[in-house]
Amino acid sequence: MASAHHPRRGSMGYWHRCRAKSVVPRIKSWAADGDKSKLQGFAGYKAGMTYAFVLDYRPTSTTSGQEVRMPVTVIEVPPMKVAAVRAYEKTPYGLKTLTEAWATEIDEELARRMPVPKESNADKAFEVMAENELEDIRVLCYTMPMKVTGVQSKTPETMEIRVGGGTIKERLDYAKSLLGKEIVASETIRAGDMLDIAAVTTGKGFQCRVQRFGTKLLTHKNSKHRRMIGTQGAWHPAWIQSTVPNDGQMGYHNRVEYNKRVIKVGENGEEITPAGGFVNYGVVRNSYLLIHGSIPGPARRIVRIRDAVRYTRGIKVEAPEITYVSTTSKQGA
Repeated sequence: MASAHHPRRGSMGYWHRCRAKSVVPRIKSWAADGDKSKLQGFAGYKAGMTYAFVLDYRPTSTTSGQEVRMPVTVIEVPPMKVAAVRAYEKTPYGLKTLTEAWATEIDEELARRMPVPKESNADKAFEVMAENELEDIRVLCYTMPMKVTGVQSKTPETMEIRVGGGTIKERLDYAKSLLGKEIVASETIRAGDMLDIAAVTTGKGFQCRVQRFGTKLLTHKNSKHRRMIGTQGAWHPAWIQSTVPNDGQMGYHNRVEYNKRVIKVGENGEEITPAGGFVNYGVVRNSYLLIHGSIPGPARRIVRIRDAVRYTRGIKVEAPEITYVSTTSKQGA
C-alpha cells in the first residue's frame, strides 16, 4: 500500500503573518548606486485600476511590438518635502546615525505626526558630516496629503529615502540642495523605469485556518462543526509547531511587488480620471504614475516606490508607446 502524501497548505514564504505595525510600508534595502546622484524612492497614494492599449515593449513576448491591452494601476504622486538630511556612519554593529540637519522652514502639519525640533543648526551639522567618514546619506521626507482629495487624513506620513549615485560628497551636496524644498516624482521616476512597489495589503481581520490556508473541510459526518480542527500535529514534540495552519490575522501585511514597469508619468491627473472618479477614491488632481499590472493594498492606501533591486535582465525601455487609456466609468456614472 502506498504511503499517504499530503502537501502542506499555504505558503511559508511569509511568516509570521502578523499585522503590520504601521500603514507606511518598510523598505529594508535599496538598489545599487548609479553614476548620478538621485533619490532612490518616492511615495504616493493608490487611486485604482484601469486598462490601456500599449505597444508591447517586452522583446521575448509573443506579441512583441504589437498593440496589446494591459491592466494598469494609477498612483497619485503629489509633491513631497525634505525635512532633514541624515548621515550614517559604519560601526561594528551596523549603520548608526551620525547627525542630521533639519530645515528651518517646515510645514505646521508635520507636528501632527512627530515632534519637530524648534531650534537646529543645519550648517554645523553639515560641518560634522564633512569632517567624518560617512557610509550612507538619506533624507527624511514627508508627504503632503492636504493636496489630495481622495485621502481623508491630512496628517503627513514620514519616511526615509536613500540618496544614491556618485561619491559620498556628491550625494551629500545633492541632499543639501534638496533640504527644505519640494520634490516631484518626475525628478526621480521616468517612463520605462522598473520599480518595486511596497504597500500594506488589504486587511481582512481575524480569520480561521480554512480561510487563511485553504485546509480541507471535515466530512459531513463530523459532529457539530466542519471547520473545526482535525489535528494540531503529532504528540511529540509536545507543542504546536509553526508549520501547522491555525487561525489568526489575515491581510494588512507589509508586502513588496518586484519589477513593475512605469508606463507613463503624467502631470495632469484629470486626464486619467474615469467618469465619476475612481471607486472609493474620487478625482486625481496631482501628478500620477501608470504602473503595469496590480499593486498591493486598497484604494487610498499609501505606497512607497523604490528603484528595482532584483532587475537584471536589462530590457531598456525609453517610454512605452500608449495608444489609448480607458476613462470610462468604473461605477456606472
